[in-house]
Amino acid sequence: MAKKGNIIVGQSGGPTAVINSSLAGVYRNAKERGFDKVYGMIHGIQGLLDEQYVDLSTQIHNELDIELLKRTPSAFLGSCRYKLPEIHEDHAIYEKIFEILKKLEIEVFIYIGGNDSMDTIKKLSDYGILYGHTQKFLGVPKTIDNDLALTDHTPGFGSAAKYIGVATKEVIRDTYGLAYKRKQITIMEIMGRNAGWLTGATALAKTEDCEGPDLIYLPEVPFDLDKFMEKINALLKKKDSIVVAVSEGIKLADGRYVCELGSDNGYVDVFGHKQMGGTASYLANLINAKTGTKTRAVELSTLQRSASHMASRVDIDEAFMVGGAAVKAADEGDTGKMVVIDRVSDDPYMAKTGIYDVHRIANEEKLVPRNWMNKEADYVTEEFVDYVQPLIQGDYQPMMVNGLPRHLVLDLDAASGKKSRKRK
Repeated sequence: MAKKGNIIVGQSGGPTAVINSSLAGVYRNAKERGFDKVYGMIHGIQGLLDEQYVDLSTQIHNELDIELLKRTPSAFLGSCRYKLPEIHEDHAIYEKIFEILKKLEIEVFIYIGGNDSMDTIKKLSDYGILYGHTQKFLGVPKTIDNDLALTDHTPGFGSAAKYIGVATKEVIRDTYGLAYKRKQITIMEIMGRNAGWLTGATALAKTEDCEGPDLIYLPEVPFDLDKFMEKINALLKKKDSIVVAVSEGIKLADGRYVCELGSDNGYVDVFGHKQMGGTASYLANLINAKTGTKTRAVELSTLQRSASHMASRVDIDEAFMVGGAAVKAADEGDTGKMVVIDRVSDDPYMAKTGIYDVHRIANEEKLVPRNWMNKEADYVTEEFVDYVQPLIQGDYQPMMVNGLPRHLVLDLDAASGKKSRKRK
């Protein structure tokens, strides 16, 4: 049997509670399949361009480390938001990447990320084929936004949805405790940009012991401020406590984000994404000004993607599964593709991995279907809840030390051969 080369893996884009479980899946499967070394890019493709990488065997020594890694939130290797130029625009940058890969004897390049990361896989694969390079390029899905095309769902979404469902119940319980002889309105702002999957997950809070949010607004349908205020005024006549969930990315009919109405923040990242945030604050202030009612804005922000203590076991296991599946696919000759999750059944829930050409996935957005929202587009349907429910099942308890979770931390001293003083 011919000796296998090395694998390099990177993490890109916004972190999740389970992105490191995919990294663990890549490492474990690569070792089981006989690859020599597994390198990790420090801060993704951007770090690789600066020749920043680490031999993961200096970081992961045993099964306990793998289990710690699976329970560690955020990107263990460090992430980035770096857009590679088009192939015809900058030949030199691609030559530099492939020179580094050749020096490290890389056979397989794996990138864990979302839409923009799959754009990176697409470009590197295309360049490699165009210029006769032999490395294989595979994408591993990751995003709490759940907006990657062709996969039933993405690792990271289930845990974020679970956290959002729990947080919504707790916010509602909090508002009930204070709603005595005074009315109050709470606006919850949820991540997701142009896709409403996470915002819709607030409907999970509607259970036997909780009536759930009163209104849910997703970005797939234009937001009407006048109709919104009519709904609020109607609810004020019936209830003392109102909770509304809104996506950070809801837009008016003219295309303006609601968050832009109350802010002059014009920051746009390298992929052309406007910075979100401030939607709940704007709407809370608007309601207060128009009705005089006490309002509160709750922005869950990065807690949605970093709450590993609330991770779903299904999500952790599937993240690990897709990481391993990427190594298997590359070992069997695939390149320029992304691993996907195919749902086999809902009851009992079962899923398996598949693989698709990354050209069909990169830069595409999967949005919530209109028929998974009610007629007024101010709530989601049972079909939506049934889709999400299996993905939040099970717990993956942290390893607790002195009352706090233990995480695996990148140790660059160990990577360089120095005596490490860091504790994990």
